[in-house]
Amino acid sequence: MADVEIRYSQREESISLINERQTHVQLAAGLAVKKGLNVLTTTVFIVGVIAGSGFLTLPKAIDDAGWIGFVLVFLCCFVSAYTGEVLGQCWTLAQERNPDLQQGSVRYPYPAIGQVAYGKVGRYVISFSVNFTQFGATVVYILLAAENIVKLLPVHTNVTCCLVALIVGCSMMPFTWFGTPKEFWGVATAATLATATASIVLFVAVIVHGHDVDLSDVRHSDVTAITFFTAYGTICFAYNGHPCFPTFQSDMNDPHKFGKALMLGYLIVLLMYTPSSAAAYFIYGHEVEPNVLNTLPSGAATTVVSLLMTAHLLFGIVIVSNPVSQEIEHILNVPDHFTWRRVLSRTGVLGAALFVAESVPHFSSILALVGGSTISILSFICPPLFYMKLCNGTDTLPPREIPLYKRVLLYEIVLTGVLAGAAATYSAASDLVQNQFTVPCYVDAHRACPAR
Repeated sequence: MADVEIRYSQREESISLINERQTHVQLAAGLAVKKGLNVLTTTVFIVGVIAGSGFLTLPKAIDDAGWIGFVLVFLCCFVSAYTGEVLGQCWTLAQERNPDLQQGSVRYPYPAIGQVAYGKVGRYVISFSVNFTQFGATVVYILLAAENIVKLLPVHTNVTCCLVALIVGCSMMPFTWFGTPKEFWGVATAATLATATASIVLFVAVIVHGHDVDLSDVRHSDVTAITFFTAYGTICFAYNGHPCFPTFQSDMNDPHKFGKALMLGYLIVLLMYTPSSAAAYFIYGHEVEPNVLNTLPSGAATTVVSLLMTAHLLFGIVIVSNPVSQEIEHILNVPDHFTWRRVLSRTGVLGAALFVAESVPHFSSILALVGGSTISILSFICPPLFYMKLCNGTDTLPPREIPLYKRVLLYEIVLTGVLAGAAATYSAASDLVQNQFTVPCYVDAHRACPAR
């Protein structure tokens, strides 16, 4: 035991010397250490990246799942927050194992965790999952923003979702050229404030609209296995944030405080989601649309919510596309500073997302597919597995003891994530196949905004 303590002490001294040496090198080169994110700004980023499409799609998902949908909303929130905290601990453990993973120096922290834990296989699984998830989220945000904008325009205006989606993508492209999250914290702040305000206005609008509704006459959709697990995928998507969490943590002044920001962020998101979702479920029942704004009658409140949520979605495009861009830039050896190569690579990423948005009409099926597949992997399966693997220790690091109750809980989360994720993926894929095919925008530029 004494030998282990001596090796642990020597390892701590080695890491301290490495950090001190790197700081001296930076100062000698005239490089100033950039100020990172604090707990408050990190919380803003967490809320900004999570609260978005789920705000509009949860009411329909709850109706598709039945009353147990409310249980899923709370359960997914708390489990997602817990595994986010576990993922934060994984990043700390990965840095202990590999001192090269210094704060702010890694553009692909989640794949780096996977590589430290399970080698190249772990990195490749995470890289694919992160890129697929964030790319899919970017597509969904473009489609939802376009639909909201069209809804705001006068009825006689001859403007389609195809054209508006193209305008949205091109307009947001320059904003995606920012480097890492700490360089565009203002975008996250604006997105969070827009969503918080919209949640209050939407709740009030639903209550006012449903004032004369006889709740005893409200009917809800029949729940089937397909609708239930598709709803599960949509709810998982509503708490999508894990691909960005390590990026936020690595940009913090004190990464060890990430857990505080995470818990606060999820609490705020839950408070945003619950009131309006519950009100829409009980008042509209099966009549609620996949985008709840399409259920509300036109009016001042609907216009305000549409404007605020459109603003959030536009800002969200910048946030959710950033992890994909950073890893691609790492692969292509694009410099950290602003160059024409960054402009080219990030324009390509958003251009590809725009092409998919112009090709696939059903945003609800896309987010259910992504939520059931890769989000389940990133949120519920990999964080527990990585944590338990990294706690095993190495030749130079002592193992970290995991209490039995915690180990059992982690395995239960993994098992549930595998089973529910597989079922949700199958359900979403079946829903995509069964839906009537809609001609892509580049074949029919006058295609109307889809109902789903």
